Amino acid sequence: MENVELIDIWKAQNAKIEKTLAINELLLKEVTNNKVRSSLKSLITLKTAGVIAFILYILFLSYVLVYAFSNYSSALNYFIVSISVIILVNLKGLADYIKHLVWANNINYDGSIMEIQQQLSQLQLSIINHAKTMCLQIPFYTTFYLSNKWFPHEVGPGYIILQVTVTGSFMFLTYWLYKNHKPENLDKKWFRNMIAGSGGKSVMKAMEFYKEMEEFRKGL
Repeated sequence: MENVELIDIWKAQNAKIEKTLAINELLLKEVTNNKVRSSLKSLITLKTAGVIAFILYILFLSYVLVYAFSNYSSALNYFIVSISVIILVNLKGLADYIKHLVWANNINYDGSIMEIQQQLSQLQLSIINHAKTMCLQIPFYTTFYLSNKWFPHEVGPGYIILQVTVTGSFMFLTYWLYKNHKPENLDKKWFRNMIAGSGGKSVMKAMEFYKEMEEFRKGL
């Protein structure tokens, strides 16, 4: 009889412990979710401001491009090509920022931790690809001011060498940055700092919260 009573007591205590652990896990998840929401608020603010900045910049560039076309001459070819590429890259950047805003606002915090981590990973990869694409415009900031009226036939060899060196250097930089914008470099400080301006820091911080939560759960 005593054994039966002891087993009943043990079962009751075990049920209480399991219930307590379940409640603690729910509380832990809620606390972590709140931390992630707070971290992503800065991302949402950044992306919102970025969307406005992209729109204003694209409108400005579009205005000067239309002006160039309305006053077209072959002297404007460098300018037209350079500004057109910059506009296209920034249009892609605008689309990325809008997409990131939608994703950040639509994270399902009621889902499993794995699902949330997958959503954050998708957002992080998209931010890396966004920063990668934005690099493509860099060399064109070194050519938009050129004109075939004076370049290259009316400038000395020194200026030609300088122009080729500057544009070539920026082309190499673009190639290097484009090649190295990949998730494998997230453990490198320079790369984390580079994508931080596109919201990468907020996402990495949010993902770290869930890693800490998983490590805490394993220690229970």
